Amino acid sequence: MPKSLIAYIRVSTSAQGKSGLGLEAQRENIRRFAEAEGYEIVAEYCEVETGKGSDALDRRPQLNKALAAARKAKGSICVAKLDRLSRDVHFISGLMAHRVPFIVTELGADVDPFILHLYAALGEKERALISARTKAALAALKAKGETKLGNPEIEKAASEGRKVVMANADRHAANILPVVREIQKSGMTSLRDIASALNARGIQTARGGSWHPTTVRNLLDRAA
Repeated sequence: MPKSLIAYIRVSTSAQGKSGLGLEAQRENIRRFAEAEGYEIVAEYCEVETGKGSDALDRRPQLNKALAAARKAKGSICVAKLDRLSRDVHFISGLMAHRVPFIVTELGADVDPFILHLYAALGEKERALISARTKAALAALKAKGETKLGNPEIEKAASEGRKVVMANADRHAANILPVVREIQKSGMTSLRDIASALNARGIQTARGGSWHPTTVRNLLDRAA
């Protein structure tokens, strides 16, 4: 019998909510994860809310409903990315206290609450560092008399950086794909079997982690 999954989808602004920007991508991500991992999506809750502040949960009624539905179904709440729950580590800690399992598709099905806390803390630290560096860069520009935002050199550097990241991901996929094809030829064709075979061979994902059915699916999609 498939395990129950409660899909939780969130966008951070009313403009995104009206346009549907990001909603379908999250929904499709969770659907693929459920299919690959053997879950059944029994309910879906969609929220348009910033999620900031100490009373964030009070202002997110759909998340409260998702928590209640997960308890009733004895299932897990699933999000596409950890920041769809929150970008605040204290908020994540509060959610863990509800004793409802949370699954983040990009991290895989077997990540325990401690790892979720760790990722949240790392994300919070990374945002603080980016903020500090941005302020320092703007201060340096202001000292030079360049007070106009949108510096073309900065934008160009950011664009080049994104291209490098994408190129590295494509190159990694190209290197792994022949191995995946060999695994498929041996008769191991399910996403779970392929993930297990890659892990058994000591092959890591582009981020240096273990393979899961979802990350195998992402690899095949990128190759396609």
